[in-house]
This record gives sequence, C-alpha cells and structure tokens, in this order.
Amino acid sequence: MINWAEELKREAFPDKPQELKILQTHISYVFLADEVVYKIKKPVNFGFLDFTTLELRKLYSEKEVELNRRLCPEIYLGVVPVSRTENGYKVEDNSDVVEYAVKMKRLPEDGMMQKILKDKALTEKHIDLIVDLLVPFYKSAKTGKGVDEYGSIDTVSFNTEENFSQTESFVGIALNKWRYNEIVSWTRNFIKENRALFETRIKEGFIREGHGDLYSANICFDNLKKVYIFDCIEFNERFRCGDVASDIAFLSMDLDFHSYKKLSEYFVKTYVEKAGDGDLLKLLNFYKCYRAYVRGKIGCFTSEDTALSEETRQSALQESRRYFDLAYIYADGKPKVFVVFGLSGTGKSTFARALAQKTLAEWIASDIVRKSLVGIAPTEHHYEPFEKGIYSKEITEKTYMKMIEIAREHLLRGRDVILDATFRERVFRQAVSRELNFAEIYFIWCTAEDSVVKERFMKRKEAEDISDARWEIYLAQKRKFEPPDEIEGERLIRVDTSEFKDLTEIVLKRIYADFLPQ
Repeated sequence: MINWAEELKREAFPDKPQELKILQTHISYVFLADEVVYKIKKPVNFGFLDFTTLELRKLYSEKEVELNRRLCPEIYLGVVPVSRTENGYKVEDNSDVVEYAVKMKRLPEDGMMQKILKDKALTEKHIDLIVDLLVPFYKSAKTGKGVDEYGSIDTVSFNTEENFSQTESFVGIALNKWRYNEIVSWTRNFIKENRALFETRIKEGFIREGHGDLYSANICFDNLKKVYIFDCIEFNERFRCGDVASDIAFLSMDLDFHSYKKLSEYFVKTYVEKAGDGDLLKLLNFYKCYRAYVRGKIGCFTSEDTALSEETRQSALQESRRYFDLAYIYADGKPKVFVVFGLSGTGKSTFARALAQKTLAEWIASDIVRKSLVGIAPTEHHYEPFEKGIYSKEITEKTYMKMIEIAREHLLRGRDVILDATFRERVFRQAVSRELNFAEIYFIWCTAEDSVVKERFMKRKEAEDISDARWEIYLAQKRKFEPPDEIEGERLIRVDTSEFKDLTEIVLKRIYADFLPQ
C-alpha cells in the first residue's frame, strides 16, 4: 500500500502549487492545492466498501464525479491518472498509471460549514439555502424500481444490524455494554412497530437516490449567495439510496452534535413545510439515531487506522463516544448520574474511577473542581483544619454547585456522569436531585470500617493522591454526617468497601437489570 501522503509533494502536481495541504480520512488521501483538490482512495475494504483494486478505485472515482455533479456540477472536474515516472510519481500523467484521483475545484475555506459552525456564525439564511437546494433535488432524484428496495424493512434492518455487528468489538471502549443493548433493543422495536409506515414511505415515493452523507463536512457556502453540497456516497448504493428522511435526519443530527439545536429544528421544520412531507417527523429520531451511530462507527474505525497519528486516533475515539451519546438520546435513553458519596477514606474515589472505566461516564471529582475554583493544581496539597481555608463552607458550596453545572452540560449531550464527593450534607444531595431531575439519579453510598479507613490514610502518606483528607478530618466528618434517609430505597445503593474487591459489577447489575448483555 503506497502512502500517498508521503509520496506526493508539490513537484508531483501539474501546476506545482505554492501551498499543498494533505488531509487523510479512513478511506482517502486529500490534497488541497492552490485552486484545485485531488482525492485518492485508499486500497481498503470495510465490508460496506471495497477499494482494494485499481479497477475498483477508478470505477468509484468516476461514480463520485458523476453522482456529485447532480448537486454541484461546476465543482467536479473529472478523474485524472497518477503515474510512476523516473522522477517520482506524477499527477495527471498517463505514462505508467498506478492510481486515479478525483479532481475538484477548491472551495473557499471560509465558507465551509464546519468552520461557520465553529465560529458560531450559522444562521437561518444558511439553512434556507440548503433547503432550497434539497427540495428540488429530492423531487427529481431517481426513485422506483432499483431504488425503492433500499427503503424496505429488510434493507433498513440490514443497515442497522450491520452497524451493531461492526461495533461489537468497541463495546466497552466507545460505548458501554448497557447502552449498546438499549440502542439495539429500541431500534429493533421501532422497526417492528412501524412496518406500515416504512411501507407507506415506499408507496408515496419518498425512497430516493439521495446524498447519503449529508452533514456539515460536505457543505460549503459562497457568501450566502450559493451553497455547495458535495462528497455524496458513491461506493455503496445501499447507503446512498433510501428514505429522504434519512438524509434530512443526518444534517439535523449534525446540527445537534454541534449544539445548534434550534437551527436543527428550524431546518427540519422548513424542509417539511417546503417539501410537503409531514410523515418525515415520525421517522426523524429513528434515522437520527441511525446516523449518529454510523458516525460513531466511523470514529471507531478511524481510531484503529495506524496510518494516522496517535493524537488523531484518540480524538476520533473521543468523538465517536459523543456520537454514541447522541444515538442513545435519540433512542429514548435517559442519561444517568451516579452520586458516589461517603466519608473521606471510604474508597469512594477508587470506586468512582472504577465505575468510570466500566460505564465510560464523565468523572467529576470534588477534589479537582474545588482546587480549580481557587486556582491551584489538583495535586497541590492544602492540609487545612476541618471546614477552614479551601474547605470552608462557602467554597464547599461553590464546589458542589460547579459540579452540578458541569454535570448538566455533559448530561444534556447524552453522557452519563459520576459525582465524586462526600455529600455529607443533605442539602447538596437534594440539590443534585432538584437540578438534574431530567436524568436518572443513583446515590452510591460508600462505607468502611474505621480500622480500614485509618489504615488507608496511613498508606496515602506514601502515595501521590489528590485528596487532602486525613484521619482527624474523617472523624470530624463522621460527627457531622447527615444520613441519606431522604433518598428512595431503589435509588440508594450502599457498598461496604472494607474488603479490597471490585464492587462495580454488583452495583451495575442492580442499576442496569433490564439491559444486561444478551
């Protein structure tokens, strides 16, 4: 496999561009020259696409140009050869062809939708341009025999089941096993319960040869005068053809992902009104879930691409987790708050970290939040007297409120959170229940024998630990601890950490009883 990112320098291109940027995806090398872009497909096979031979790469390069000219004919210039010469590889040279590249006009970077999203500059006018291009596109797009079958129950189920089978190895890495089972169950039930709706969509002509990859990375604006929607799926008809609702859901999901919820709703509302497609709304969350899951899957694949840097791979994995969080929300999932509390030294932080590994939840520790509020490093120790200094009642209250604020942000994006603090006062536990009541909240009360706690404090002196707690602090906390008798029985789980063993599985089996792995 030739690493084109290393082989093709400025001299390899016909105009020897002043500047050459090189990007990689899991399936392509993209070369951004001064005025044009060249894209070379990688010789990969992911099951849903096969670029393993030169003939296939040429075929799909030609398809890419043909299909994308439907929405932006002036951008796709054609397919050009790459040859091996005495002076190295050359682009647009026919002498000894070893590869093919799609040649495109370079679009303005300032107009790229992802940049506009990042700059918080997207408006309803941008959305109107997109809708006004898409409505006539779908009305004239190919439908009927050869296309309609991609909207069938069998194909829709095949698509979703393929996602689930292809991500099984990432369960526990990109999403936890309980969420995986919830999404699978919800998806299967939706398809089963809405068979008539899927069949009606076919009869009414809403299955079209669409775009297949309609999200912000493939959209560019020209000064609010024109919009270009490019880079449709060329390698797999099953991904390109389907219900128009699937494409619309993709861009709506993408706007949600970038925290543009209101514009996401505006986009769907405007499209539905102009296209006269009210039933699309009944399928919206189903296809949003599907599309978010696909993006999560792609992030997983990218995270395993050894041709990419470790930083890029880790970023892809983190992004895939965010997409799976969204998929979970669309599947009627309710994010969870695990309040891991108890006196200092009772093993709550050890338990919380282990719980975070199992659930992939966001760990929010009071020790870290407290010190960030006063501007000191988490590892910097301040051995204050009980309820003095940075442990005063005023700073403690600010710490808990900040923890709740951080938790809210993560929960609204679909991520589970772990709140790790003593929560020895009832008022702070009640604040969690009140402020985060849109999530499922579980209080996990860590306890341990005094002798065990005392021994742990002795060991802390010899190890690096972010906690400033000591035996005398534990005793003071114990005297003022308010028992959690305000918490409903099923929401309160007490664990004795006196014995050194992993208690997380026992706790999680109680919480996720309905969604244990099959």
